[in-house]
Amino acid sequence: MEKIKAGIVGAGIWGETHATILNEHPLCEVVAICDLDKQKAEAAASKFNIKNVYSDYNELVKCNCDMVSIVTPDFLHGDIAVAAANAKKHILIEKPLATNREDVYRITEAVEKNNVRGMVDLHNRWSPPFNTAKQALDSGELGVPYSAYMRLNDVKWVATDMLPWAAKSSILWFLGSHTVDTVNWFFDDIPEYVYSVKREGLLKNLGVDTVDMYMTTLQYKNGGIVQIENGWITPNSNTCINDIKFNLLCTEGKVDIDASNHNLIQINTENKVYTPDILVKNNIFDQAKGFSYESIRSFVDSLYSGKEFRVSLQDAANVSLIILAIMESAQTGKPVKVNY
Repeated sequence: MEKIKAGIVGAGIWGETHATILNEHPLCEVVAICDLDKQKAEAAASKFNIKNVYSDYNELVKCNCDMVSIVTPDFLHGDIAVAAANAKKHILIEKPLATNREDVYRITEAVEKNNVRGMVDLHNRWSPPFNTAKQALDSGELGVPYSAYMRLNDVKWVATDMLPWAAKSSILWFLGSHTVDTVNWFFDDIPEYVYSVKREGLLKNLGVDTVDMYMTTLQYKNGGIVQIENGWITPNSNTCINDIKFNLLCTEGKVDIDASNHNLIQINTENKVYTPDILVKNNIFDQAKGFSYESIRSFVDSLYSGKEFRVSLQDAANVSLIILAIMESAQTGKPVKVNY
């Protein structure tokens, strides 16, 4: 059984996550890794026994690999994805697909033109509570989705310490992409209009020039109404790094999810209390088991079997175009029709 050979662009925390999951997969092996900081790429190569190391993604895409994982800051996806597609490599892109309209179309056109496959790692579809709720919805027992509310927030530490490039991005790209994809998935639809307001100042005072939070209303083509909240100013003392809430009202039932303060486990020491992450990314007997890893495994499974990806490239393109409309609305203070 010949394995899928993978290359990874980006040797940061999540690049190492891709290396872990891809190497754990029985149908895959990582053969190359690239980072602008070659020492970082060399350290990851040593840790994961990766033979080929590059500091230029244009060189990596020429190597003997079948797929490329793009695990760079979100605003750098465009050129790398197009280069990989033009080199006839299948691509797995960390969310979002791209952060501007031109790159969205460049990537999707390059994938189609070169007859390769692409998926964006919008992994909330693999979250056990959300996936279970979607199964209940698809069974028909809840009727038709009518309205929803979803909150997906992070503590300040993510913007101030975890992401050195936070000022060049947005909470909408970092978490809003998951939020928009999730509600699109539940409503099996895309919004026609968006209206958003934003607030800023807290993070700027901490030296990070980015918007603190967005509150957004999505009006779907089939009539559904959704309110979403995305911010990264939750106090660092919050027992969970994420704050994840979801409420779905249907014509014959409803769903309520609390995936952060989930009441399954809490640990107290003399100095702190915390809620261990048992859903998003955790380890059991030294193997990665959280749902954010399952999406990466699923990509390899579908690439090998030829089955459709669980998140289509068009799904991901729509998410980016919706977020661009949300940003425009928050900037102008007016509702915006989404231009797909």
